[in-house]
Amino acid sequence: MAAASSVPQYARWLDPDRLRTLSTELGDPDPVVAARHRAFEAFEQLPVEPNPIYRGYANIGGADLSALAPSGRGTPVPLPPSDPATLRVVHDASGTRTELPRALAEAGVRVRTLPEIWRGADEAPGWVISPAVADDKLTAFARAMTNRAVEIDVPDRCPLPVRVQDLTILSRPDEVLSIRRRLRVGPGARLLVSEEVYSTGDGASARQRLHGSSTDITLGEGATARYLTVHAPDPSAVSLYQRYATLGGRARLGWVWTGFGGLRIRAKMLTELAGNGSDAEDLQTFYGRGNQAYDSQVQITHLGTDTHGQSVTRGLFADSSQGVSRGLARIEKEARKTLSYLSEHAMLLSRGARSDTIPILEILCRDVKATHSSSVAPVDPEKVFYLESRGIARPEAVRMIGEGFLSHVLERAPIAHLRDHLYPLLAARWDDREIRWETGRFPALPPLSVTDEVAPEEWRFDAKLR
Repeated sequence: MAAASSVPQYARWLDPDRLRTLSTELGDPDPVVAARHRAFEAFEQLPVEPNPIYRGYANIGGADLSALAPSGRGTPVPLPPSDPATLRVVHDASGTRTELPRALAEAGVRVRTLPEIWRGADEAPGWVISPAVADDKLTAFARAMTNRAVEIDVPDRCPLPVRVQDLTILSRPDEVLSIRRRLRVGPGARLLVSEEVYSTGDGASARQRLHGSSTDITLGEGATARYLTVHAPDPSAVSLYQRYATLGGRARLGWVWTGFGGLRIRAKMLTELAGNGSDAEDLQTFYGRGNQAYDSQVQITHLGTDTHGQSVTRGLFADSSQGVSRGLARIEKEARKTLSYLSEHAMLLSRGARSDTIPILEILCRDVKATHSSSVAPVDPEKVFYLESRGIARPEAVRMIGEGFLSHVLERAPIAHLRDHLYPLLAARWDDREIRWETGRFPALPPLSVTDEVAPEEWRFDAKLR
């Protein structure tokens, strides 16, 4: 595998011939062929990091995607039994498969995958490639390589809460699974999604693979969505995430991102609180070891009045792993009574580990409450000494402190018992054991449920100003 300090040769990653082959295999309509070409041109012209403030922090060094094979099909991966109340979507070498429960279908939930989207006559299918927001080279690259897509529509005032389990399973060397999702949650509807990324042992090698994940969510008036990402592929995966959400009046959204694997991870989370009284929470945890690198960008834009937005990020970094966390809260001129909070903290477990936390507030309105906190530090020696004085060995003491550090985020997530569900993955990474998708040992999450939907009293704007 290339050294982490090596500079990627982007010109070798993508060429027009490879795009034409991909378009032919997928049967791209003419608008999609044109959109892929535009994405390729953007890939050639755009910088890796458009904001000059952050260019010294971006770390994609060591990524070499020049041998990718975006076309070609393989065999379906084995699956555990499905939950009869869950809409399951599976992306693997064979394509995209969906399992829509009858009750959800009768309630009006609709699902389309790439072939159905291509055949759709109701609108131009170019949205699959054309980004809502694409201002950097890597996002354009992931869009140009898109070879999977799913569209889910939850109807207005859907009588049932909709649970979606979205599984991405990498199983071949040089594989590309670049997935585009579009979710519409109608007024008053409820949605809970778990996007889970794993690998089999079949494709693990020094040759790297691309995992692209782009998700757009639109929430109607009073709608609620919880979107959990569990990122646990093998160390050959380079992952490019983008999330974009628009919230209507009184809508509530919870992003939860948890990272346990991969080689290079870049994630952009963009949320617009457009409707009055809307509420968004972005929670992230990451455990890095080896030479992993994690680059997170969170932006919450307040447009409506009385909106609430908070971002809480915590990362543990061991060995020579690296992380950068960039949070931006932007409060527009008419966004009165905004409540915004950024929290970015990292704990370094080794001398060779590194992390940067960069919170930024842009406040264009006076009638608001906006705060931030940030820190990067090694494990507190006083806490370690306290536990050692109680008979706990130093490695176990450090582990207990680290797990508690991440639990601060997981326990506030709006998903019931999330810490318990994710602990086996964290324990595997801490013990340097592989997280592998294989028959009889599926790491997929069990059925999930949300916690109390009512915002706590102290989260009200007037309460915070007392």
